[in-house]
Amino acid sequence: MKLLTNMFPVSEDLWQRAVNLIPAGTQTLSKGPDQFVRGVTPKYLKKGAGSHVWDVDGNEYIDYPMALGPILLGYDYAPVTEAVVKQIREGTTFTLMHPLEVEVAELLNSIIPSAEMVRFGKNGADVTSAAVKVARAATGRDHIAYCGYHGCQDWYAVTTPRNKGIPRSLAGFMHPFEYNRIETLEKAFAENPGRIGCVIMEVPGVDPAIDPVTGKNFLQRVKEVAHRNGAVFVLDEIVTGFRYSVGGAQKYYRVTPDLSCFGKGMANGFAISALVGKREFMKELNEVFFSMTYSGDTVGLAAAKATIKELLNKPVIGHIWEMGRILHEGINGFAEKSGVKLRITGKPPRGGISIKNENGEEDLLLKSVFLQETIKRGVLFGGPVFISYSHNTDDIRKTIDASCEAIKVLRAAIDSKDPASFLEGEPVGVVFRQRN
Repeated sequence: MKLLTNMFPVSEDLWQRAVNLIPAGTQTLSKGPDQFVRGVTPKYLKKGAGSHVWDVDGNEYIDYPMALGPILLGYDYAPVTEAVVKQIREGTTFTLMHPLEVEVAELLNSIIPSAEMVRFGKNGADVTSAAVKVARAATGRDHIAYCGYHGCQDWYAVTTPRNKGIPRSLAGFMHPFEYNRIETLEKAFAENPGRIGCVIMEVPGVDPAIDPVTGKNFLQRVKEVAHRNGAVFVLDEIVTGFRYSVGGAQKYYRVTPDLSCFGKGMANGFAISALVGKREFMKELNEVFFSMTYSGDTVGLAAAKATIKELLNKPVIGHIWEMGRILHEGINGFAEKSGVKLRITGKPPRGGISIKNENGEEDLLLKSVFLQETIKRGVLFGGPVFISYSHNTDDIRKTIDASCEAIKVLRAAIDSKDPASFLEGEPVGVVFRQRN
């Protein structure tokens, strides 16, 4: 297959230089070329403004992966950028602690139900791993019940196909359970009596099921089962935090975890994460080893402070829910009328693209056709579909129009019985994503 690399000469030159220097060619697997249609999608982006990005060859796109979720307000969002620039001039890291550590901790304490105490990291995996260590320290138990995706650290990565280099013995401590199936969690406890000290889960783009007898939702029931069995309940809100509500999915779904993990949108693209939780568990960090040079980095803290203030003072949450609703309804409605099994799934502020074939199976080839046709029309889709405060009605209208045109091509590709012939580049591949 001939790739149309002449469309992106600067991107292609950078990639050829990268593959000889950078293992896998990329720092983040989900941003790699094989996650997009190679040949019709650029490999490198150079700048962003609001909801738009520009590649290194000068092409402009409306962006929806939004850096895999961190860009909540928009690229180069003035109040955040100004706060960061001001802080950089004053200093980024110091010999002693900085006041922002206290100020941002106080902000989180004021808005997140579970945040009696706070510690900072840089990546989501930093704080999910810290949460697991805290839970183990508090309970004296080593085993973990988990649901969803929780980062690249050994304790979780051993459960994935990318487990090379990790002692296999760690897998024996891990016990999966399924979202909205409480019996699978109860089974994990029954099979491992007195051994599970931590129940950690994320919230996918599906509402927690309501128990018809008690009226409690799945998250509330998970907490009950965890406590009944002497385990700590950890909610991984790296993705949902600051999107579902200012206080996260826990506030939206009315559940207060023992420990919670935040990252991504809390600083509009700057590197910071937070482990928050109840005092009785967080005090374990007086002895649990969790200490890094850059966990008190003032750039991330300044960005988080500015971002959270915007969330408190502007209608950010309402806007991203409304723009997402319009986008989902516009694309899904046209797809349904066209008889194409394409859906923007999930909740309005964070969704995903699902395209199934006639057998009801997720089809990466058909998804590739859709991604190809939308990128050609100036819309950058990928795996996740995130809405930012900077996405406006004009962006959404243009995206729906481009998607409808892409769906027409997709319909023709399906009808041809040879959708591969519609591709002008290589189809997207798979970066593992553990699903429970």
